[in-house]
Amino acid sequence: MHPIYVTRQLPQPGLDILQAEAGGFAINADDHPLTKAELKSAVKGRTAIVCLLTDAIDAEVLDAAGPQLKIVANVAVGYNNIDVKAATERKVLVTNTPGVLTETTADLAWALLLASARRLGESERVLRAGKWPGWGILQFLGQDIYGKTIGIVGGGRIGHAVARRALGFSMKVLYTSRSPKEDMNALGARHVDLETCLRESDFISLHVPLTAETKHLIGRKEFEQMKPTAHLINTARGPVIDEAALVEALKSKRIAGAALDVYEEEPKVHAGLFECENAVLAPHIGSATTETRGRMATMAAQNVVAVLKGQKPLNAVN
Repeated sequence: MHPIYVTRQLPQPGLDILQAEAGGFAINADDHPLTKAELKSAVKGRTAIVCLLTDAIDAEVLDAAGPQLKIVANVAVGYNNIDVKAATERKVLVTNTPGVLTETTADLAWALLLASARRLGESERVLRAGKWPGWGILQFLGQDIYGKTIGIVGGGRIGHAVARRALGFSMKVLYTSRSPKEDMNALGARHVDLETCLRESDFISLHVPLTAETKHLIGRKEFEQMKPTAHLINTARGPVIDEAALVEALKSKRIAGAALDVYEEEPKVHAGLFECENAVLAPHIGSATTETRGRMATMAAQNVVAVLKGQKPLNAVN
């Protein structure tokens, strides 16, 4: 039995490292999210688990693996799918893949912002359905981006990358974080509280991790604080937004639009969002480029190899 188990198919660069430097691996060849029972059976006796956000690695799974388990390597920046406390109690290292997807996710945030502002999804659906009557001066009027105000909720790596891109559009940048960030201030961004950010921004982009404090950070009260012309962009975590409240805000035109890459109960999407023409919906593709996903798999594999060799991993979170 191979000591390494990979829960789903990965980009080849990561698998190549596990093969060359760790002597091989076992893998879920069907590439479907494993059920709890399947996961517990698959990890039994393993020394290392390479997993994705679709895998819930809790105390039960850790115990099923056994006391020889040394590392759970998550191929993602976030790790709310892993019970880190339980892993720590069992002396199991948990690693993630930060940094490598910063620029790619920031690109996607901007793609969503542009699509929402210019009503690209709505207008493309009309065109594809054969319902476009020809050019008209009042058709699909969106909003300018150049010179507007963008609010960045969360001042970390991705928030900073989104803010940098905003400078190319001569935008005023506001941001929220627990404390001011030197790199954000160096861009000319202004540190404000959440209410000010929501009230003054034309575009609001979310870049916070999912914690007890950030779950439903944006709900009915927050939508009331936004401009009716505001657009909300989420490439962070789905539960940061109360989706029911978002549907209400979109249908009532309380805000002008929203563009989402993540959802509260993935892969399920709130049915009301499909009814909102002013919603741009993407299927969690923030890091989905060949280059970035390859780098993520490579980093996870390197973390595993380091631990199995008795070395410190690149990105331990506990």
